[in-house]
Amino acid sequence: MNNQSVVKPYKGTNTNKKAQVAQMFDAISPQYDQLNRLMTLGIDQGWREQAIKKLADGKPKRILDVATGTGDFAYAALKLNPEKITGVDISAGMLEIGRQKMSRRKVSDRIEMVLGDSEKLDFDNESFDAVTVGFGVRNFENLDQGLREIHRVLSTSGQVAILEPSFPKQFPLKQLFGLYFRGVVPILGRMLTTDRAAYSYLPESVGAFPAGKQFTDICLQAGFTKAQHIPLTFGTCALYLLQK
Repeated sequence: MNNQSVVKPYKGTNTNKKAQVAQMFDAISPQYDQLNRLMTLGIDQGWREQAIKKLADGKPKRILDVATGTGDFAYAALKLNPEKITGVDISAGMLEIGRQKMSRRKVSDRIEMVLGDSEKLDFDNESFDAVTVGFGVRNFENLDQGLREIHRVLSTSGQVAILEPSFPKQFPLKQLFGLYFRGVVPILGRMLTTDRAAYSYLPESVGAFPAGKQFTDICLQAGFTKAQHIPLTFGTCALYLLQK
């Protein structure tokens, strides 16, 4: 089991990580989009666009967005002109915000948002041509199980695009980003949301995540035939491309 599985939002309770993650995102859902833009200075939208471009050659018609949250990655995937996009998440609060967003943008007929467990997906084998996951893999309680479920519902030769925040390796970006992520981000989170644990959990979960080659090796062990790691924005974000 990876270290990321034991990092939980609420250290004082005995509930499992999955339940705690759902509770945390329910609590911060009204402020989540605002916090995300603020913490990444809006760069996160560009990261999603880069990931979507990598899936374009496959011309996917059925897309699954795992850990969809409020649906930003699902909405970005409309540029691929799929027949249908399904977003799944364990947080009812995040999904409600997402459904309101899709309704305002008049795309509810193309993007379905459903409550579900990313590690026990309620879809048939090979149901989707592509899968996206934006900043959600590190929240899996069982990383291997979650990846195997993605592999199971992916069609033959289907592709996966995963985005995760990461720490730069080079001086002085490593030190500066560490200071911002571990010092400033939790303060911003506490200023804008009542859930004090949420934005302390964020840097802790990123630090514990098996990034880079360690993660691509785990993906290969889960059954994928190819796994590529692409650093974005000086290594502050990682794009992982997988193929079944």
